[in-house]
Amino acid sequence: VQLQASGGGLVQAGGSLRLSCAAAGRTFTNNGMAWFRQAPGKEREFVAAISWNGKSTTYADSLKGRFTVSRDYAQSRMYLEMNSLKPEDTAVYYCAAHRRSYSSTYVPDYIYWGQGTQVTVSS
Repeated sequence: VQLQASGGGLVQAGGSLRLSCAAAGRTFTNNGMAWFRQAPGKEREFVAAISWNGKSTTYADSLKGRFTVSRDYAQSRMYLEMNSLKPEDTAVYYCAAHRRSYSSTYVPDYIYWGQGTQVTVSS
């Protein structure tokens, strides 16, 4: 079972990126899913989460209004649309699948993790 995150890259401050998370080996249609990020020397932090049916989304307070999480069940993918990017958004972004159908902000609740995709925002 794998989660594959992609779409990262180098972007100037104020720019946008769209991250994608694809599932392989199984589907996660019954699991909540989320994005986390980890900057060098810092702990992994919650970014955004979405419930199994897409009806409930949660965002880190500092990211509300700039980031949007969504999922496409037909393609077994989850997305993170990131706008108005800032240098402090620079990090490795990870997608993860929750042990249950709902989502949470708590890292240990997520049992499947992707390998991460690097996002670098230049000033």
